[in-house]
Amino acid sequence: MKEQEFKERWSTLHGGADTEGVVGRWLSISYQAARVCVALRISPNVLTLLGLGTAIAMGLSTYAAIALLLLVISLFFDGIDGSVAILRGTESKWGEVLDSLSDRISEAFWLYMGWRLGIPAWVVITMWTIASTQEYARARLASLGHREIGVVTPTERPVRAIFMAFALLFYIFDIPGTLILSYAFLALLTFSFLKVMKVASQVLR
Repeated sequence: MKEQEFKERWSTLHGGADTEGVVGRWLSISYQAARVCVALRISPNVLTLLGLGTAIAMGLSTYAAIALLLLVISLFFDGIDGSVAILRGTESKWGEVLDSLSDRISEAFWLYMGWRLGIPAWVVITMWTIASTQEYARARLASLGHREIGVVTPTERPVRAIFMAFALLFYIFDIPGTLILSYAFLALLTFSFLKVMKVASQVLR
């Protein structure tokens, strides 16, 4: 499968999401990494579980620098499992469910680490609730046959990981402002959720 075909298939599976800009650059990287995994006969579900395992290890880590490294590794595994499935032509409903569940659990451990870094519990719980509800709304709409919910928000999963990375970096280098960063990101998450719900309401009319 050529890279352009891969991107078109990815877009179709993600409700017609745009594959230009930052998303397109990531997809190019993911495509190349997935080709290696296909050659090594590594299955998408194995990659999903590796991503979940490293996310759990990240949340439980006692060293912020190691947690940051584990976060990056977790994102790598999580980012290419679907790409491997596309290249192998083995996309499945079970794989989608496993990936979705792993994502929600992984983000819970990300934010658990955030709480350990000093972010108030109510902030991390609200962040997880908003992000999870947004993703559930997309999944629910897809289950109803509305595959065109391809709106890209400012706080998609990779951006949520970047927020967590900054929180870890602030802690590692003793930079003040983690709480302000958290409040700002919480506001952005709320905006993203409302954006998805607005598009959903338009589709369902």
